[in-house]
Amino acid sequence: MVPSQAPSTPLQLSGGGSLRGTVGVPGDKSISHRALLFGAIAEGETRIQGLLPAEDPLSTAACLRAMGVEVSPIQAGGEVTVQGVGLDGFQEPAEVLDCGNSGTTMRLMLGLLAGRTDRHFVLSGDASLRGRPMRRVGAPLAQMGAVIHGRKQGNFAPLAVLGQPLRGTTIRTPVASAQVKSAILLAGLTASGPTTVIEPAQSRDHSERMLRAFGARLDVGGPGLTEVTLTPGSSLRGQTVVVPGDISSAAFWLVAAAITPGAELTVRNVGLNPSRTGILAVLEQMGAQITVLNPREVAGEPVGDLQVSHGPLQAFEIGGELIPRLVDEIPVLAVAACCAEGVSRIRDAGELRVKETDRLAVMARQLGAMGARIEEWEDGLTITGVTALRGAAVDSETDHRVAMSLAVASLVAEGTTSLDRPEAAAVSYPGFWDDLQRLRV
Repeated sequence: MVPSQAPSTPLQLSGGGSLRGTVGVPGDKSISHRALLFGAIAEGETRIQGLLPAEDPLSTAACLRAMGVEVSPIQAGGEVTVQGVGLDGFQEPAEVLDCGNSGTTMRLMLGLLAGRTDRHFVLSGDASLRGRPMRRVGAPLAQMGAVIHGRKQGNFAPLAVLGQPLRGTTIRTPVASAQVKSAILLAGLTASGPTTVIEPAQSRDHSERMLRAFGARLDVGGPGLTEVTLTPGSSLRGQTVVVPGDISSAAFWLVAAAITPGAELTVRNVGLNPSRTGILAVLEQMGAQITVLNPREVAGEPVGDLQVSHGPLQAFEIGGELIPRLVDEIPVLAVAACCAEGVSRIRDAGELRVKETDRLAVMARQLGAMGARIEEWEDGLTITGVTALRGAAVDSETDHRVAMSLAVASLVAEGTTSLDRPEAAAVSYPGFWDDLQRLRV
């Protein structure tokens, strides 16, 4: 076992054994990004406890610093302070804003910067990010008057943003995406009138919860809480934000314990926002033994400890409105499906093709190499279990969720799995490999 920051050499993961103990997962990545961004445009100081000290939030902090925002050093276990510059206080940066591998940083920055009148910004990132589509954010922002240029008709970074006066409008999004919705709401903060976003299904609502906490005027309604209206004019005020553990990171331990014979784990301080708990609904559908302990509310977000133990699992079917509630957990759910009795079906998940990698293709390819009976479709996967996985040479393909999902698969595989590019896990969970080594028995 090697730490997540080790050089890019294949990691040898032996099958067998079990998992026992208690683990605390890193702070929620979605909430960490938003705490930094909202703190930057607020008035006064924002103090953030539990912020995820991983590569993606570090990219957001670096972009903010490049525009004149004071953000204290981000270290594991430390409090982070952000000195807000107000809604219109960003300085025009002399350099390109480097978003690293973080799609959330780039997409939310587009909304944040579109209305900074008479200022010019250029956003770029690593090779993976430069290959991820951005028109899904640029097109609705253009309806508000934004001017964004990029490669291939503005679909790919580098992206140039020329700040313009924006107008409020009503925007219907073709997919339920928290990133798209949040970018529009951020742009709406400086628009000339109210902005309404209407989604086909409710996506995660961290932005709405936190914007309200910072003082924005926000109304949520419509069937299934799919309509959000932001009325500009309110100043945001710095807050104290406590970031709960990321349920997307907890998902790896939930599935690992559910599929590994003899396993019993407790995952502490996990965010249980209803727009994010699809993973729990699916695992319960599968018959997994999961108990929520010590439920509580922290800074407007529901939180609890999750106790999970091994047991027999049944196949699942997911699609439709459930997908936005667990889109990041689908790679590890594909691993769970290999260990479940029957045929599991994942549909309406085409969004996974435009993540850090094409996650449908990558998981089909990598789990297939381990002997999984898995079929890839345009918008999903079909997986037949129970399948006896075998150790194989596999590759994260630089995707953090793929790296950790394959590590979970290796626990129940026969023989040794050789995982190439394991350091990808550091994007969202820098201590994952250390935790895995500690919990194995």
